[in-house]
Amino acid sequence: MKNRLQVARRVLAISILVAPHLISAQQRADTAFRPVVTPPAYAASSGPRLCLDEAHYNFHTLDGRFHSFGALATRDGYRVRPSRAAFTAAVLAECDLLVISNAQPNDEPWTTYPQPTPSAFTDAEIAAVLRWVQGGGSLLLIADHMPLAGAAKRLAAAFGAAFTDGFAYAPWGTDSPRDARALAERNPAVFVRENGSLRGHAITDGAGQHRITQVRTFTGQAFRWDRPGVAPLLVLPPDFVSLEPRIAWQFEDDTPIRQVGGWLQGAVRQEGRGRVAMFGEAAMFSAQRAGPGEGRPMGMNAPMAEQNAQFALNLLAWLVDRTP
Repeated sequence: MKNRLQVARRVLAISILVAPHLISAQQRADTAFRPVVTPPAYAASSGPRLCLDEAHYNFHTLDGRFHSFGALATRDGYRVRPSRAAFTAAVLAECDLLVISNAQPNDEPWTTYPQPTPSAFTDAEIAAVLRWVQGGGSLLLIADHMPLAGAAKRLAAAFGAAFTDGFAYAPWGTDSPRDARALAERNPAVFVRENGSLRGHAITDGAGQHRITQVRTFTGQAFRWDRPGVAPLLVLPPDFVSLEPRIAWQFEDDTPIRQVGGWLQGAVRQEGRGRVAMFGEAAMFSAQRAGPGEGRPMGMNAPMAEQNAQFALNLLAWLVDRTP
């Protein structure tokens, strides 16, 4: 294991040169992606009110990288709209389901963020969201790799979860690829029932086309949620590691690295009269094109992610079902 960790640090140190491929404007929505929704859960524009947070410098917005998520939910009958105000009881009262994806503390470059990463949310906002969920609201909190996990860490902690401000990677050999993007593409995180990384639950055990047997994610973070009633959905295999640099994407020979096998990348829990879901990776719920030209598919439109769209719909259905 020691040799593998040394190789990890050497390989990922190179990735600073290619990080812009992953986080630049070349990462854009694939507006042509339109998976079939049969049958829709609700008649058009008659379902629960789904609010996507856009008040916290979010990396994902309805008119940007989360276009396909919003379009998918809309075709399933949800009433989807952006939420562009700080969280208060009055703002949250307008929502049945709040989705937060990759909130940020500001719009400055990630290289300027101090450590630990500042929270994207004030204490008052965190308290308001917690009260709202416990009173019957539904929350889907998505926070990707560093620094996005750090920005949501305090909100997650209010629900008993511990986000890790790092990068979760599958294992690799000594003939490692040259950069972080290639590393993730070569060893994609694919969660399947056969090895226990995809767990059985009402969300995954649906009949027919609603049954989920495979989900793919795209790097992200590893987190823990050690609280009674937590139902794991995506569990990282035993040999996964988390790389935790001081600055996002800047990996050095001494970058801290630890094993996170058995940690989570997706889980859900009943919280009071409401429900909450947490995921440590966001692209899995999107459909994007990354890189120059037409770009490569990343998200629900990518190879091995063919069931991600149905997984997203199943997840939304569970979140708005108030039955304990």
